[in-house]
Amino acid sequence: MNNTPVTGHLIPMKQLLFSILVTGLSATAAQAACYADYKAKQDDPLRLHYGVAEISGDCTVRSAERQLQGRLASQGWTLLNVLSVFDDAGLDERKDSAGDNYLRY
Repeated sequence: MNNTPVTGHLIPMKQLLFSILVTGLSATAAQAACYADYKAKQDDPLRLHYGVAEISGDCTVRSAERQLQGRLASQGWTLLNVLSVFDDAGLDERKDSAGDNYLRY
């Protein structure tokens, strides 16, 4: 007959659940820290702008292009190109250059 208390098994289970939760939150935080800088235009009259936008999901130029095309088009802009993707470390140096288009789209 086994007299091991049931609570003896709960501590490792709680630790496992906590570890899974922390790992999941870390992965989410890592994904959220993705940004792209880009150039866009409007026609008639011709207007150009440089901007910085937050990108969700894969932090790749391709993913940024897909996301920004729709966001910009809904406001009458055409994406010309994505210059780069980067994390939080690259935000401050681009803020002044992006002006009103810093994290706007």
